[in-house]
Amino acid sequence: MMRPPLPAISVAMLFLAVAVAGPVQAAGPDLEAGKALAERYCGTCHAVGPVGDSRLPAAPPLRDVASRYSVWNLEEALAEGIVTGHAEMPLFVFKPVEITNLLSYMETLAEKKPIEK
Repeated sequence: MMRPPLPAISVAMLFLAVAVAGPVQAAGPDLEAGKALAERYCGTCHAVGPVGDSRLPAAPPLRDVASRYSVWNLEEALAEGIVTGHAEMPLFVFKPVEITNLLSYMETLAEKKPIEK
């Protein structure tokens, strides 16, 4: 009985390791996906970019929210459903990857304040 050559065994083992490990996860948050979520779910009321006014005057631009607060304080609320004191705010529930993408995008909108010496 002939054994397969060593390179063939190595290739087969590598293929098996990749197949068992599953798909490779992205290295970090998908900011474009986060922006798309902001535009789709938040943009009907809030300004979702670095400039511009909100469509609903009472809704602060996301850049203002991100500049005033840690957007990560919204993580649990986005997972369980944001509940606010006004009826205009719809209930949203996001998947963990969507939350990471949305909040990471919002972080990019925060006004960076210079470090004081």
